Amino acid sequence: QVQLVESGGGLVQPGGSLRLSCAASGFTSNNYAMRWFRQAPGKERELVAVITGPAGYTDYAESVKGRFTISRDNAKNTVYLQMNSLKPEDTAVYYCAVITYQYLSLVRVCEFSEDEYEYWGQGTQVTVSS
Repeated sequence: QVQLVESGGGLVQPGGSLRLSCAASGFTSNNYAMRWFRQAPGKERELVAVITGPAGYTDYAESVKGRFTISRDNAKNTVYLQMNSLKPEDTAVYYCAVITYQYLSLVRVCEFSEDEYEYWGQGTQVTVSS
């Protein structure tokens, strides 16, 4: 069974950093497109970062570009989200997800919306506050 387990969330002051981890099992994460989402209370889910392809191509939401970095460790079958220069508006539950299709372009991965073909983790809370 496909399983994704997020960790690394917590409370951090504005300007601080956190590194989220997404441990994958049941598949090899580098063979599939992985995505990080976030959702704050009362707000819509937001796609924040994606990584796909053998070379690990990435893209980011404009709101996090230059501050967040998505990466993967193939040996550990884990995907990371390094979050720097955190702002209060980054506060949300962060979710890791995998699209169960291969050979998708980066644009297609960013636009993918077929929930029945995407597996999600349980989420990890990130709170940015003074």
